[in-house]
Amino acid sequence: MDTKAIIIAIVVLAIVALIIGIILSVAEKVFKVEVDEKEVAIREELPGSNCGGCGYAGCDALAAAIAKGEAPVTQCPVGGKQVAEKIAAIMGQEVGEMERKVAYVKCDGTCEKRETDYDYFGIDSCIYAAKMPGSSPYACKYGCLGFGSCVKVCDHGAIRIVDKKAVVDEALCIACGKCLRVCPHNLIELIPADSQYRVQCSSLARGKEVKNACTAGCIGCGMCARNCPSEAIVFENNIAKIDYSKCTKCGLCAQKCPVKIIKIYE
Repeated sequence: MDTKAIIIAIVVLAIVALIIGIILSVAEKVFKVEVDEKEVAIREELPGSNCGGCGYAGCDALAAAIAKGEAPVTQCPVGGKQVAEKIAAIMGQEVGEMERKVAYVKCDGTCEKRETDYDYFGIDSCIYAAKMPGSSPYACKYGCLGFGSCVKVCDHGAIRIVDKKAVVDEALCIACGKCLRVCPHNLIELIPADSQYRVQCSSLARGKEVKNACTAGCIGCGMCARNCPSEAIVFENNIAKIDYSKCTKCGLCAQKCPVKIIKIYE
């Protein structure tokens, strides 16, 4: 075997290895991604549900937003105050008061209160039922379909169907928001857990049409708004909506509502 050839081969390999090493070293510096240590620490504290209840695509996105100061340390509804306090410590902030929220179904249209247009025998899903003629087999085209799409996505068993209507167990609800996104009629919203007065209707129809469809509907008379001393009730598309940031819990709206669709929750 030619010793000279072996030496040349070794030298060539060494030179190639040196060149590759230099290229990799330069590439590392050029393409280096700076890691925000706060973002990493925040992500470790988040529950990892990736539910989207915070309004971001997932826990990674929320961690980045908090680290940049674009979202408050209390943004994660699943983690609650315990997680918020840990994130606040990382960010060098105070948590302050946290308002617990729960999911609320804005409909009281149980079987005995609403009229039926036709019988639905399709897939047991609100999403599919909403694609049928009129977007609902019931006379009210805005109410709860009662097929449990929200129940199926709730990881904590906080929603059940009672008398063909979704009902939230607020003790189990963590306000993750999954049920909001799956409801085809947008009936579910997150509200303060301590809210005492709630509008149990989402119909955009006018008074007579509402009454013909369901005895539990808002007729859009405006009595609640006219009698609210704090101007906490507004009307949008024939339906009353409570602004809980203004509500003083005086109860006049429930007292004045002629159809009693503003209910009191203790």
